[in-house]
Amino acid sequence: MNLPNKLSILRIILVPVTMLFMIPISIYGFEPAGWNSFINSYGMTIAAFVFIVASLTDMLDGKIARKYNLITDLGKFLDSLADKILVISIMLALVQLGRLSAWLVMIIILREFAVSGLRMIAASKGEVIAARMIGKVKTVTQMIAIIYLMFEPLLHRIFGLGIEEYPTQICAITVIGDVLFDICVIMTIISGVDYLIKGKKYLKG
Repeated sequence: MNLPNKLSILRIILVPVTMLFMIPISIYGFEPAGWNSFINSYGMTIAAFVFIVASLTDMLDGKIARKYNLITDLGKFLDSLADKILVISIMLALVQLGRLSAWLVMIIILREFAVSGLRMIAASKGEVIAARMIGKVKTVTQMIAIIYLMFEPLLHRIFGLGIEEYPTQICAITVIGDVLFDICVIMTIISGVDYLIKGKKYLKG
């Protein structure tokens, strides 16, 4: 297995690590008080740095694959799978924490399934739907929004709000997070519609 594929697998492995620091443990009544207190105070910040590392592997694996001609079908599959697992998992964790709307996250999930399905149909006909610039812009807006949302608890503490658990109060910090996520949802919809319009020929018949 080449290096880009290993980086994609590392990105998948880092997903549960990130979520471990995001969500307090509660399994059938088992709730370790010490660990959960640590998570509520510092877990999200640690998770944010792990997420950034995982995101950097996404940039590295593509650059390495193109530079050293290591592009493979397995690599394309793992890269796409790792991206979707990373983004969707963290968004679902933020839904569980009460920070994001499940409806908005569902829009993003539906877009990912629709585009993936379109690519599968094209692949069955021996064609490849290349990544479009608007899709890359969508990914960037998602990463920016997620990273900001994960640093929100730290921002609340820095500005002296004294919030130990994940913040839900309406203030400038959360409004900025809401706006960033709304932008990423809008870009997700636009890019999804763009892919469907450009690939409508694969849906005929």
